[in-house]
Amino acid sequence: MQLVDYVMAQIAQNELAINDRLPSLNQLTAELRISKETALKGLQYLSEKGIIESEYRKGYYVKRLKLEQRYRVCLILDKMNILRDRVYQAFLETIHDQAEVDVYFHHHNFKVFEKLVEENLNGYTHFVVVTFFRENPAPVLNKIPAHKRIVIDHNEHGLEGTYSCIYQDHKSDLVDSLTTLLPQLEKYKRLVLVAPLEAFHAQDLIAGFEAFSKEHKKNHKIIHQVQPDSFKKGDAYITFSRYDQDDVDIIKLCRKKSWKLGQDVGLISYNDTAVKEVLEEGITVISTDFRRMGEEAANAILNEAHVTLRDPAIVIIRKSL
Repeated sequence: MQLVDYVMAQIAQNELAINDRLPSLNQLTAELRISKETALKGLQYLSEKGIIESEYRKGYYVKRLKLEQRYRVCLILDKMNILRDRVYQAFLETIHDQAEVDVYFHHHNFKVFEKLVEENLNGYTHFVVVTFFRENPAPVLNKIPAHKRIVIDHNEHGLEGTYSCIYQDHKSDLVDSLTTLLPQLEKYKRLVLVAPLEAFHAQDLIAGFEAFSKEHKKNHKIIHQVQPDSFKKGDAYITFSRYDQDDVDIIKLCRKKSWKLGQDVGLISYNDTAVKEVLEEGITVISTDFRRMGEEAANAILNEAHVTLRDPAIVIIRKSL
């Protein structure tokens, strides 16, 4: 903090301006009579706050003149849709004016994700990250110091240190939700899980579906796409992902056959939206509270606490079942 105060005083006295180069590491250690390790910690602190920025083999340069917020957060999301927007908005509302937040997207491209982490390692006090990759992200996530790392939505394995994680447990959520829906499922002859192969959490949902069906002795089937030739009266479908295309296909087939959704065919869809509340008099959903996910991630930063929290799904029963 002695080094931090020294640099901030130089800026306040107009001896350092934006884009000016800081004295070398050797000059700073000699001027302040501190060790190289201590000086590097001070420079790291200023980097995290966005005051300075390092350039390879050139040194450190002034990028900002004031410590405006206590925290600087690198928020790395997989994509932006209505569900991620709920996380994002809740995070911003909760952290309010206590942090500067920069948002990045990796779109499930592992190389983009790796580059985002590596290029920003020294520039933020915290990293809030959504993963979902075919590759193992643990080696990249472990580059982020544990006390700065907050992983949301998916509980990754192989991470080091004490860090925060707010996650969904897709397998347990499906078992718990279908158990809640047992009375509504009684009138259906078969349960059908539509599990697109490209979905990142497909295997967890398949495992939960199989576990529930076995425990309750339910006739069941797993398919990867809704097919007209296998569409049967008395089936209850469980759908997720695919931008709700499977829900649309099921509704179209019901209309074509003049079957009543919620009587002849059942439908349970993952993740609630405003459209599902009104479509076909309401679609039954299994949905996680994504706003809570954003709020808890922000609270972990504001409270300077490490939390491991499962964000359980809830069931909203509507006419489609």
